[in-house]
Formats: sequence, structure tokens, C-alpha cells
Amino acid sequence: MPNNERALALLKELESECGATRKCLQRMRMERVDFQPDPTSMKMGYMAILIASMPLWIHTMVVKSELDLATFPHPKLKTTDDLVEYFDANMDAARNALAETDDDHLRQPFSLKRNGEELYTTLKILDIPVTINHLVHHRGQFTVYMRMNGLSVPALYGPSADDRRFVAPK
Repeated sequence: MPNNERALALLKELESECGATRKCLQRMRMERVDFQPDPTSMKMGYMAILIASMPLWIHTMVVKSELDLATFPHPKLKTTDDLVEYFDANMDAARNALAETDDDHLRQPFSLKRNGEELYTTLKILDIPVTINHLVHHRGQFTVYMRMNGLSVPALYGPSADDRRFVAPK
């Protein structure tokens, strides 16, 4: 019987963030892709695609053991539906990779590269949780962008101010 306790725990953690992430991406408005709060910040469209791509990073970590930021796919998505479909497909890929692997495989090295240059190497089992946290971090930034653009922010870990079930204390 394969030892996949940690792989399944990582899958569960990723799944716990999936619904909230999907709700945010569903509210993206493509006419706002170029919005950025200041010149040093990512554009809203780039951030949305980055968030939607991150489950594919996990798949790539598990299956290929390296990811090159320069050659990783950067799709041009035209509609919000395209964005959500891209996220869903990447979630399916990550789910399958984590469900089909075992903890021994996750203890193998993973390298992050840019233009072939190694940025770092670590164990997959250590970097997958970092990637999930990275996704959550950018999703948090994205909710600020949403708020700045008048888009309602969905309930993520509890009600948001835009959640009609929320009643502010008096």
C-alpha cells in the first residue's frame, strides 16, 4: 500500500482554497485587466491569470520536477469564463497529480528556474505548501483590487462586507 498521507493532506489543503479562489475569479471583469493601483503593482488581468495558473504549478512540480518561469504557459484569456475554465482545468491537473503520487515521490527535488537558470531547488513536499500559500497571498491582493474596482468581494473564510448574510454589529 503506497504511503500517500502527506500527498492527500496537500490535496485537501488545495481543495479547501479552490472554492474561494474560483468565486474570486468568477467576478473578474475583463475590461479591468489593465488596472493596477500603482506602477510597481501587477496588472489585475496578469494577477488573475497568475492565480488561475498556480494549480498547474503544483501539477508541474509533481510530474516534471522543475518549472521554468520563462517557458511556463502564459495564456491570453479573452473572457471571464475562459479564466474560470483555465483555473478549473489546472485544478483538475493538480488534483490528479497529487492523488496519483506518493510521499516518497514528493520527497524528491523540485527546481524553480528562469531562462534555464536555477533560482532554487527544494523538496516537492516542502514547496507545494509554499505554492498554496502563494496562491492565497495573491488571491488576497486580488480581493483588494476587486474592492478598488467596485466588484463585490465574495465570502472566503467567513462573510465579507458584500455578503448579504453579513450583519454588522451595532
